Amino acid sequence: MIKFLHTRIRVSNPATSISFYQKLGFELGEQKTSPQGNQLAFLHLPGNEHFLELTYSPDFEVKFPEDLMHTAVGVEDIIGYCDQLENDGIEIWPAQWRDKFSSGERKMAFVTDPDGYEVEILEV
Repeated sequence: MIKFLHTRIRVSNPATSISFYQKLGFELGEQKTSPQGNQLAFLHLPGNEHFLELTYSPDFEVKFPEDLMHTAVGVEDIIGYCDQLENDGIEIWPAQWRDKFSSGERKMAFVTDPDGYEVEILEV
């Protein structure tokens, strides 16, 4: 059996990115410096084996094509979750997500992390 273990993304400011992902519900685990000098932060969602590795390299510019990569989280109550994120100052899109959800369309929303990575939010 093969298990999917983690996803690594590069970030331009570890503290800002860690704070953002903590608002989404991630918990900060180990932080360390790699042998190559990269700052690493490992975040996980309680109850999940898969984790997110944030990597900061001082000499690397974080730049990627739009919509090339995104992560996704599943929540039981997407309206409550999105309300909480908005209260924490995180912009939810599409802008009229409440109207979209009440129209019977699939309950899916997005947020954008400090480096421009999209995080998809799905109701599960």
